[in-house]
Amino acid sequence: MPEISDPPDHLPSVDLADAGRFVAASGFVVEHASGTGVRGHVELGPDHHTPWGVVHGGVYATIVESAASIGASAAVVDRGEFAVGVHNATDFLRPATAVRASVAAEPLHQGRTQQLWQVIIADSDSGKALARGQVRLQNVPLPA
Repeated sequence: MPEISDPPDHLPSVDLADAGRFVAASGFVVEHASGTGVRGHVELGPDHHTPWGVVHGGVYATIVESAASIGASAAVVDRGEFAVGVHNATDFLRPATAVRASVAAEPLHQGRTQQLWQVIIADSDSGKALARGQVRLQNVPLPA
């Protein structure tokens, strides 16, 4: 499950501990989360590799979806809603084998029923982007 070092007080309905083993396997650590941005990092290495020794694109897509969903949900939780991804377009820009990567997500559009978020995953040392994604999300009522 993603770690969050500074849990936002305004997300009472969001428990990242319930994110599940799939998201936990990505290694994504959330350092800041709000309705206007999500910041974090991930230590990428052999546990994330394809059989050819580079980080699997599914890891990047998982982190993109997770960061966008956390931020978009934070933006609408005060309305009794959360956000679910309806489209994820993640581009894999350069291969990596072992690197600490920064994760930065920000909204491009936040409407009444839908949101669009952009997420950049970059090598923390060089600043070069490893992957970039956009997620379109639907705002839906929180479960009872």
